[in-house]
Amino acid sequence: MLLAGDIGGTNTRLALVDSATLKVVQQAHFNSRRFDTFGAALRTFLTQHPTLRRRVKRACFGIAGPVRDGRCTATNLTWTVDERRLRPLLGTEHVTLVNDLVAVGWGAAHAPRSKLVALNGLGLPKPRRQNLAILSAGTGLGEAALVWTGQQLVALGTEGSHSDFAPRDALEWRLFGFLQGQFGRVSTERAICGPAIGLLYRFFVEVEGLRDTAANARAVAQAADPNAEVLQLGVSRTSRPARAAVHRFVSLYGAEAGNVALRYLAMGGVLLAGNISARLERQLRGPTFREAFTAKGRYTAMLRQVPLALVTDPDIGLYGAARLARGD
Repeated sequence: MLLAGDIGGTNTRLALVDSATLKVVQQAHFNSRRFDTFGAALRTFLTQHPTLRRRVKRACFGIAGPVRDGRCTATNLTWTVDERRLRPLLGTEHVTLVNDLVAVGWGAAHAPRSKLVALNGLGLPKPRRQNLAILSAGTGLGEAALVWTGQQLVALGTEGSHSDFAPRDALEWRLFGFLQGQFGRVSTERAICGPAIGLLYRFFVEVEGLRDTAANARAVAQAADPNAEVLQLGVSRTSRPARAAVHRFVSLYGAEAGNVALRYLAMGGVLLAGNISARLERQLRGPTFREAFTAKGRYTAMLRQVPLALVTDPDIGLYGAARLARGD
């Protein structure tokens, strides 16, 4: 039995997986912020399955943050996770901690074709003989590369989304000033993640002067998740500032996907994962995303040859973690 985990800023997913078939035997999702530590969430899950727990031989957990020497302090959580402290809890020495996008990317690279949707008419990414890159916008923005060594793919975790945000036009310079007022330093993640959707809405209302209806403004203000409410209003095109927020978000996402393709020369393809990507599938197929992706001056023609695909499986990180636990 394998134990796989996908530790995110909002949700933590855990699964017991058959090592031979990679089929999930038991699975649970937890609200990450309801637990003080990852260990507490893990113990809750293991307590629910005491018989299966004793059969766990290997474990791998993907976590949203930089992993160094088997240890990570999560970027958008108060958790610090150390694989050495998890070993006695699980009763096995074979515990591995990786960046969450490494697990997502590894799962996507080995996923059945039915789990991927081509976005730009170039077919699906090719996981052999060329580099791949993967992005996932959620509570934060995750980025990773899969580098072809000449014989195999090697997963490379990064914190590329915490590099400096680069405005592309006058509007984005005003956005930069707005975000700088909120955070001081402005990283790319500040403009491209779940919370950024709500911030973009506020920017278009407060700075750009786009008016919304009283009903829409009230719905956003009273929503349990204002970012999700703005996303829904923007996708349904029932709110002018929400529509502008979603349109700019898609353009920013496309531009950063192109940046990542250039950084890692990901000619094999760029994959997009996460719930926000899934919600925006129609927009990701459209010209706004594609044009932002390829608008790289002298390298525009090259990027027009890069396949783009959406990962449709929300549990692809668990699948990747299980494969890494098995040693694939």
